[in-house]
This record gives sequence, C-alpha cells and structure tokens, in this order.
Amino acid sequence: MKTKHLFNLLFIALTISFSACSSDSDGDGNNNGNGNGNGNGNDITSITVQITSSVACGIYAGDTVSFSVMGNNNIDVTNSATISVNGSAITGNTYTTTQAGSLQVSATYQDISTTNNLNVNVAADNYKFTKHVLVEDYTGTWCPFCPRVSYAIEQVKEQTDQIAVVAVHWDDEFEPSIAGDMLSAFGITGFPTARVNRGSDWTFPEPSNIDQIVDQTLCDNAPLGLAITPSLSGNTMTVKVDAKFSQDFDFNNTRLVVMVLEDGLIGDQQNNQSYYGGQNPIPNFVHDHVLRASLTNITGDAIPSNEVTNSEYSRTFTANVPSNVEDTNEVSIIAFITNDNFTGNAFAINARVAHIGDAQTYEEN
Repeated sequence: MKTKHLFNLLFIALTISFSACSSDSDGDGNNNGNGNGNGNGNDITSITVQITSSVACGIYAGDTVSFSVMGNNNIDVTNSATISVNGSAITGNTYTTTQAGSLQVSATYQDISTTNNLNVNVAADNYKFTKHVLVEDYTGTWCPFCPRVSYAIEQVKEQTDQIAVVAVHWDDEFEPSIAGDMLSAFGITGFPTARVNRGSDWTFPEPSNIDQIVDQTLCDNAPLGLAITPSLSGNTMTVKVDAKFSQDFDFNNTRLVVMVLEDGLIGDQQNNQSYYGGQNPIPNFVHDHVLRASLTNITGDAIPSNEVTNSEYSRTFTANVPSNVEDTNEVSIIAFITNDNFTGNAFAINARVAHIGDAQTYEEN
C-alpha cells in the first residue's frame, strides 16, 4: 500500500506557463520579441492559464475551481479567452469537478493558444474529518516564563475549539510519574516548550504566533477521525476509542496514544511575563488539561492493519482512576494517532478530547 499523506495527494500545478505564438508573430523583421513588430512591447504573444480560486485545502470532487488567463505582458484576458477542461470548452471561467483524477486545462485567446496544459489534481473525497491540533505544553508552576504559553493557548481557544492540549508538568505538585519519561523521549530540555503535533515547536513568542495553530484547523480535511466514549463506574474508567481512516491509509508505524487529563487544578504560578497583568506570582492560577496518566505507551501503541475493518479501528481501555486525580468530575481523555510516514517523525495526524460521559461520533466533513 502506498504511503499517502492527504496533502501530498493534493499537489496542484498552479501556474504552469507555456508560450504560444500568434500566426503573425513573424512580423516584418523588426520584432524585438516583445510585440508584433512595432517594438512597443505591448502586444500579447503568449498566454498562461492558472487557478485563481483558493486551493489551500486542496481540490476535491464537487469543488468549483476558477481560472484566469494572463498575457505575457501581465494583462488579464480571461473575459476574452476560451478555457477548456479535458478538451471541452467551458462557459465562463469556472468549472465544477465531478470526480477524482487529473484535469488538463488549456485556453485560447484570439489566435493564441497555450501549447501545453495546466494539470490540476482532484483528490478523492473519501473521508475528510475535522482537524484538531495537538499541543503538548511542557510547564511547571515554578516556571516564570510558562504563563506565556498558557496565555497563547487561551488566545487560540478564543478563535477555535479545535485544539487538544496536554499540560505536562515537571518538578511541581502536578507532575505525573511519566513526566521524566516524556521529557527524555521527546527531547525536552527547556521550559516552557510547546510541542505541536509532536512534529515541531510552537514558534516563540507563542502569543504572537497563534496562527501557527489556528491555520491548521481551517481546512478540516484530516485523513482520519476519532470518537471517544469515556465512562466511570465507581473508581473504574472505561474508555472506548474509535478511529476511521481515509481509503489507502498506510498503517505502517501508526500508533494510538490515549491519556488521562484533569482540569481545574489550583496552584500559584510564577510569572515574569506581562500576561495576566504581570502579577507574580499569579495566585490561585487554574491549571487545565493537566496530564495525570497514560493508558498507552507514551509514544503510542501500534495499530495493526489486520485489526482495521472497513477503514475503522476500535479499542477499549479499562483502568482505575489515576491516584493523583483530585476530582473525577474534571477528568477528560485525549486520544491522538501518530504515523512516522508523514514526516519521518511520530507526527500526530489528528487528536480529540472527551469528558467523562461524552459519547462522541466522527466529525466527518
């Protein structure tokens, strides 16, 4: 099975330009190459067809694409040109795709034609899911720089709820027993460190770079979706995690991570930043999405491809509430799936958070 990152499927040749000469381009012997012989450089001798609609999220079957036709002198001749898709002229400059595959787009203007085609890849609209960005916030109540990341997370949440946060505390009253293993496994050497999708760090200063997170949620075309159903009976948690994958998903090196979090933990926070009024310490600071334990290996448990049926995988965990949990009403579960084949590292493809009592369904688009 081929490795197919969804975005790699969406490679689009946006501006392939080819020259085509008009029938009178030989001129009278005085042509300087920029005109039709008069030397003024204003005549069109070649045209380019290109996509003008937004394709940041790729083109899928059913999407409408807009084209423009530009002359070599940078004059827009779209309204006077004829655009063809796969050899058939279209009306105007828009075309609605009907199926996955490659479109060959050409144009003519007066007696000038593009000599070769613009190639547009239309991706199969198999499964597309809402994208949640994973942020692992390595922090501590003793860390005076750490409120900077807390504030940035709050800023992101004002724009989108598609962020899944794990606060990994170190050397304070909220430190989980696995914190040291995580610092070692993921090469964390400084605080704060905000690791995004386990593949990169949130650029400093984080509050000035919230688009680094928000922009990843705009397309909502993740190649897999998650649904979590956590329940509690006495001191026993049951967590069912379902995953659904796009067709041709490569399961080699794919892993599932499931962790237990707790919100609403109160503790004074050291602060030498201007955020939160510059108060130091910040008294009774509310610490949310605090890591309490992991139900899988911290780097994830393998998802065997032979356990995936009809593009779906399901696993149920049963465990006691971690002993460091202060209030079971504040417990939540985060699940995310990583795959080495996407970046060469364990890159988190999608994530999701559920609270006890939730019964989630897939967020299919």
